[in-house]
Amino acid sequence: MPAVHHKLLLEDALQDSPQTRSLLSVFEEDAGMLTDYTNQLLQSLQRVFGAQSEMGLATEQLSQQLLEYEKKNFALGKGDEEVITTLQSFAKTVGELNSLHSELANQMADSMVFPLIQFREKDLTEISTLKEIFGIATDEHEAAMVKYSRLPKKKENEKISFFKKGIELVSKKMDSFLSSVSTMTQSIQAQLDVEAEAMRMSQRELLSVEDTVYMPDKDTEPVNRTLIQKAGYLNIRNKTGLVTTAWDRLYFFTQGGNLMCQPRGAVAGGMVLDLDNSSVMAVECEDRRYCFQITSPSGKTSMILQAESKKEYEEWICTVNNISRQIYLTDNPEAVAIRLNQTAIQAVTPITSFEKRQEGSPHPDRAKPGGVFAASSGSQKTATAPEPEDLIAPGTPIQFDIMLPASEFQDQNRAGGRRTNPFGETDDDCSTESDDSLLQQVFAVRFLGSMAVRCGDNQEVIYEAMRQVLAARAIHNIFRTTESHLMVTSSSLRLIDPQTQVTRISFQLGEVCQFAAHQENGRLMGFVVEGRDWSDGDEEGEPSYSAFVFESNTEGEKICYTISLAKDIIEAKKDPEALAQLMKNMPLTNDGKFLLLEPEAGDMTNGAGQEDLEESEA
Repeated sequence: MPAVHHKLLLEDALQDSPQTRSLLSVFEEDAGMLTDYTNQLLQSLQRVFGAQSEMGLATEQLSQQLLEYEKKNFALGKGDEEVITTLQSFAKTVGELNSLHSELANQMADSMVFPLIQFREKDLTEISTLKEIFGIATDEHEAAMVKYSRLPKKKENEKISFFKKGIELVSKKMDSFLSSVSTMTQSIQAQLDVEAEAMRMSQRELLSVEDTVYMPDKDTEPVNRTLIQKAGYLNIRNKTGLVTTAWDRLYFFTQGGNLMCQPRGAVAGGMVLDLDNSSVMAVECEDRRYCFQITSPSGKTSMILQAESKKEYEEWICTVNNISRQIYLTDNPEAVAIRLNQTAIQAVTPITSFEKRQEGSPHPDRAKPGGVFAASSGSQKTATAPEPEDLIAPGTPIQFDIMLPASEFQDQNRAGGRRTNPFGETDDDCSTESDDSLLQQVFAVRFLGSMAVRCGDNQEVIYEAMRQVLAARAIHNIFRTTESHLMVTSSSLRLIDPQTQVTRISFQLGEVCQFAAHQENGRLMGFVVEGRDWSDGDEEGEPSYSAFVFESNTEGEKICYTISLAKDIIEAKKDPEALAQLMKNMPLTNDGKFLLLEPEAGDMTNGAGQEDLEESEA
């Protein structure tokens, strides 16, 4: 009986009453005070844990620093064995202290900080949530009671008669509506069945036809894949601008291990490329068919050719593939070529790397929102990231080295290249470089690739170009890169050959409309250059954009910072007071130039003419 009596008292106490709400408010007040105290206690514990962790890191650094004395090469340090032994013993003791501090920090985290965090997140948060739910339920209950109190006095039989009258009226119209809908649905289904049957018959007819019906230019003669010499007209792609190209129809033929070309009106042909150990593969170029690319063994020289038919296309690829393996030097070239037939067939298959992205795969450069240095002409990322097709046209060719086509390369060799001082001065007139006197910074970089892009006002275009260039290098097994010097001045960007000091390519800073470092790989950086395309006959020319991707020895953010400073200098030159303020805020060298970075160890101290900046493996 006492237990039953206590149960009844508890049920009465839990009913909605002022006493219950008063008791609940007291409990909520205590819970709030406990929450505040727990948060303050957790902050103190975390401070102690942080101090203990910092103590462990400090002792570890001290131990490493003590061991560094032995590695120092002092000129008068002979006979320091006793000092080295003492420091080693001291480092061992400090290392033991480091182990104790680390273990103590782990025990604090497991036994002190983590349980308190779990108590706060699990119990105290649940009390706070229940308090909010109770408040919402109370407000809804009060509103419902107010509405219930305002209900008018109506007879129940009047409600029932009104409901019956309405349902009878709706039922009559509903029956006719449902019958008409059923008839219409049956007629539509019959029409769909007829159309589906006609579609299945068309599919069977299309599947029964041979594949040769769909070939636009079917060759009646079979392809000879064992040729070791070939001659005929081909279209060669020549570069006419930064990203513009032109096609010329010339007569090509093979002679021994060389690819020869005879221009129009010439009495004899000349050698264009040595085919020994070269590589050939089918490529998709612009809107043309039957294109293939021949690359020299070093990868520095390549050309893109177009055949006139599919048969010629396959035979040229097979012939170059056979010659590149020096089959013509063997006793029985035809027999050797037959064995390599399978390799030639694989080379004929075009490679399309970037026309379609795999569905559901995330963008590699959008994984993290922060950690990127970027400076551009007021462009910001939009809330909705653009699609890759909006940034770069599918099938856009990628240039893996800064070089000229074969014809232009020979013309440049005959004319002689312009040698550039790595510090921005020429032998003719040093005064012409006065615009570069405020800023000259050189970085060791490796050119990875460039390609045409569709826009220059979105930072995402640089990340997409990085993704496509790196993917293309991986697909085609292109791992060799050439190291160059990227000079950033207060007026231009220059890519200089470190051995010949010849400027490979240069851009005015006004043409650089976008630049950024990779969000995850800090050594990758790129920029977008704006040019003009006059192919449509427009006097002003249509704007065209090209993206250039580099890998640097330093962080890409430093290069981006230097480019940003160069642009600031250009703007400050318009206002002498702003330029003076900028020079006042930035540290300067002894000759009055901006001091930006510490010299890179072992690569910038002797200018740009070192012998160790040669071709390297990426």
